[in-house]
This record gives sequence, structure tokens and C-alpha cells, in this order.
Amino acid sequence: MDDLDQTLDSVGPRLRTLRKQRQTTLADLSQETGISVSTLSRLESGARKPTLELLLPLAKAHGVTLDELVDAPPTGDPRIHLRPITRHGMTMLPLTKRAGGIQAFKMIIAPGARNRPDTPQVHEGYEWLYVLNGRLRLILGDNEVILAPGEAAEFDTHVPHWFGAADEQSVEFLSLFGKQGERAHFRARPKGSA
Repeated sequence: MDDLDQTLDSVGPRLRTLRKQRQTTLADLSQETGISVSTLSRLESGARKPTLELLLPLAKAHGVTLDELVDAPPTGDPRIHLRPITRHGMTMLPLTKRAGGIQAFKMIIAPGARNRPDTPQVHEGYEWLYVLNGRLRLILGDNEVILAPGEAAEFDTHVPHWFGAADEQSVEFLSLFGKQGERAHFRARPKGSA
């Protein structure tokens, strides 16, 4: 068996591990990628050889690079190569690349973007926000708060929520999000100080 065959044979177990880490079913992954449940099952079991056409949507769905998916040798470069995603005036820069667990994002909301707080979101997870620049308007259930630079908030995403720029300035903030309901904690000053 040559190196190429060995690499391709190891993709199936890696796909299964990534899917289980994300606590996703084959049916959910099929809906997310457009690949049939049968094909996904055969890929994971090794009964079907992976192709680039199949690996690209799977890498995207699992939030990993193709190199990670096929276990390419590491290059020794620890930098995270940010690929911004922009939707409705909001830019999200993923700061983590591992599947499952807590995901980190730098978020930038342009002035006037997301100015309709009448569509609060509810979903699985727990979120922590830390404002870097500008002012963030956060609506959480029946409560509304304006967060300034250096302020943080955390909340269960089962509570209806919405956030956007509080005024005509853009806002930049960090977001930690965990689908499993994990909570992020930080200490603002050393224990015992006033």
C-alpha cells in the first residue's frame, strides 16, 4: 500500500470522528452538504474512496481545512488564516478552526447594519461577547443593554436575542460560542484585589 492509499483510507475514520465531535447525525450532515446519507456512510466506513468533490463540502461543514481532513503533514506555521464571512453588514472572522467545542469569532458590524431588532434568534448553545471598539446593543429576552469597549456579556442562546451597533459607529467584538452550552469564564482582576 503506498502513501496515497494509506492517506485516503484514513479519511473515513477522521470524517466519523469529526461528525461525532460535532454531535451531528448523518442525516443532518447530508442536509448541510447535499451529499446523500448512503454516500456519507460509505465514506466513513471506507467503502467509498473520497474525492475532492465530496471532501470540499465536508471540510466546510466540519470547519476544517482540506489538509486537516486528509491529515496532510503540518507545515509548522501556527498562524490562523482568517477567511471573513460577510452577511447583512456583519463580518465574522473565525478565530478557531477545530470542529466542535467552543468556537471563537471576531465580529464587526457596520453602522446601520442589523438595525431591525424585531427578529430575535433562538438556538442551541451559550454565547460570550466582549466589546473591543464601538458600542454594542444587545437585546436579550425583554432586556436591552448597551455594551461599551471592555464590557462583556454571556447568555444562554435559548433566550431570544439580537445584537447590533448601538449608534452610527461600527462595533467590533469577540464572540465565544459553544453549541454544547459550555460557559466561558474570565477573571477581570486578580483574586483578592479591590
